[in-house]
Amino acid sequence: MVQLHKYSGAGNDFVVLDGRTEDVSAFRSAQRIAELCDRRSGFVAADGRVGADGLMILTDDPDYDFRMEYYNSDGSGGMMCGNGGRCIVAFADALGLQPADGRVFRFVAADGPHTGEILARDGDRKTVRIRMIDVHTFHPALDGWFLDTGTRHFVRFVPDVEAVDIEKEGRQARWDPLFAPVGANANFVSVDPDGTLRVRTFEKGVEAETLACGTGITASAIAAFLCHPERSEGSQHYDIQARIARLAVDFRPEGDHFTDVYLTGPADEIR
Repeated sequence: MVQLHKYSGAGNDFVVLDGRTEDVSAFRSAQRIAELCDRRSGFVAADGRVGADGLMILTDDPDYDFRMEYYNSDGSGGMMCGNGGRCIVAFADALGLQPADGRVFRFVAADGPHTGEILARDGDRKTVRIRMIDVHTFHPALDGWFLDTGTRHFVRFVPDVEAVDIEKEGRQARWDPLFAPVGANANFVSVDPDGTLRVRTFEKGVEAETLACGTGITASAIAAFLCHPERSEGSQHYDIQARIARLAVDFRPEGDHFTDVYLTGPADEIR
């Protein structure tokens, strides 16, 4: 019998399962995924939370420590999830997997190869740093920026992110004809006096605001740099406040793209 686990990355929560030795083909069905992720009648975690923002399957890969399969709560896939990436690294560690190089996991997701490193452990919480893909696609769009950080994102800067009607404005941006036919996640960002970015995200595939979105947080940090390219050269660091957790994004501008892109934050096993 396939055992289901629950993980939360900064409040972005996932049903996670080990697909290395069990037949998990039924869990790739959009209907099955939607049932498990349903917030009213889906999978019930040990803490009583029902449903999830998505589902992930860890499988073997001949060239990497493992493969990450990610699906949104509506069953759609084919994209990266930054919070999910941190959670699946924490899950691999909990399963007893050992990185081939002894320290940093190498795994592959829908958008390509990644690395993941556990920086700290505190009970069921691990602080995980993952390397995201290099970012080559970014340009002004509407009244903000469009970026592809493994998933398509629109980023808009606002005076006070807490005052934004995410349901209304997020849904409108997510379905804007400019991003058709695939659409884009919609991120709204304000900047605290100390430079911390406050980010709220309306996620496509979930079709609602989530407590955090890793690829959206990454896109927001790079968009903040694009708004102020006069920042010092070399590696850039941004602190991010999501709805219930703090994260960090690091990257390095390199000509016409961004490289050495890292996302750091918590990954909690719910049990």
